[in-house]
Amino acid sequence: MDILFIIINLVVVVGVMGGALLYQHKNHISFTRRVFTALILGLIAGALMQVIFGPDSGVTTTTITWLNIIGNGYVRLLQMIVVPLIFVSITSAIVNLKDAKTLGKYGLSIISILVITTAIAALLAIFTTVGFGLRADSIVAGDAEAARGESLETSGQEVNASTISSKIVEVIPTNVFAALSGTGSNATLSVVIFSMFVGVAGLTAKKKHPKEAGVFIDIINAAQTIVMGIVDIVLKITPFGILALMTKFLATSNFTEIFSLIWFVVASYVILLLILIVHMVIIAANGLNPFTYLKKSMTVLLFAFTARSSAAAVPLTVKTMSTKLGVPEGLASLAASFGTSIGQNGCAGMYPAMLAVMIAPTVGQNPLDPVWLITLVVVVAISSFGVAGVGGGATFAALIVLSAMNLPVALAGVLISIEPLIDMGRTLINVSDALVAGVTTARISGELDTNMYNSKDDATEFVG
Repeated sequence: MDILFIIINLVVVVGVMGGALLYQHKNHISFTRRVFTALILGLIAGALMQVIFGPDSGVTTTTITWLNIIGNGYVRLLQMIVVPLIFVSITSAIVNLKDAKTLGKYGLSIISILVITTAIAALLAIFTTVGFGLRADSIVAGDAEAARGESLETSGQEVNASTISSKIVEVIPTNVFAALSGTGSNATLSVVIFSMFVGVAGLTAKKKHPKEAGVFIDIINAAQTIVMGIVDIVLKITPFGILALMTKFLATSNFTEIFSLIWFVVASYVILLLILIVHMVIIAANGLNPFTYLKKSMTVLLFAFTARSSAAAVPLTVKTMSTKLGVPEGLASLAASFGTSIGQNGCAGMYPAMLAVMIAPTVGQNPLDPVWLITLVVVVAISSFGVAGVGGGATFAALIVLSAMNLPVALAGVLISIEPLIDMGRTLINVSDALVAGVTTARISGELDTNMYNSKDDATEFVG
């Protein structure tokens, strides 16, 4: 009987709902609308499985196992092209510059925006958490949460054994081939650094060895054309990936555990909304329409929300900036790449600060003490370097910050039941910050295509 229900579930999700998305594609419905439709259909499919079968039933588990071929397969395809995209885009952008000084300005501006907004995110988290009256000792842990907390205590001791400065140094690759293969939590940032060295070397060679440099530049530019072609192919299946991912999330979530921590969830999303408003204020301060930014960024933000991976969102982030928001492609690649590992407002800014403020009163520390508060914000900003842009990055960031502030880390384990729900919003904010860094840097440097940014033409859709 279970097999029959599993087949019915798959027919409804893949056949009926997937067919509806295919119908929209054939009738040239805009890409953003197709993505939003996929999100809604995924919510409906997941809710039906949740209500009819329950999150832990064999029918739900087996159905999701098959749907993972689409959802996880799509995410893996995006992850497959992240490293090639970063390498060729950044290298191509640099070798086509007039001089290396421009690169320095780009990098400094992007990193400054990412780190400053992370500090702002931490401040918003501190005051909102205090305002909600959240404390670590008011949260009851079950067996699974307690076990996870003990595991994180051990991990926290290991993290505390290394310094923040050493973690920053670790982003410099000792084995570039390992970084290019995606090995290690700092692989993305390591590839960025290596790409910058290759680009600067190519830029220098243009003066000393113009013939050889010309050949190299032609190869890199050709490689970029091919890689961007692969990106376009993969992005065509975005709506189907989002349908599967959202179905999985809603069908397998334990809402009893979520409701037991509802105030933490509410406070988290209030903070995330405030951070998004800060992003829009920054856009407005640059003389740009923040609602245009939000509308044109919606596709990548929805993907980030469902996939929970800033790294996987890199191809879509680059495309959004370069084909919708008017940011030069090389600068867009730099901002998207840095945004996966530096200054993540949600994972590395908001979340560690929230946990620190909740734990502080339980160890006799006033979280609003000016010295302690300033120390926390500085630690959060500095430790935001090198946080991996994948699921679990927030927990790693929390371990670093809590260990640096000499606070127990077990609370991060207690919150595992609502981690996916919170992580969706955090990832959306992480990607938004990368977009803001790219748009702002392009605007400041005078390279933003304002006609493209302000265009209302659907031609800005980047996949057909």
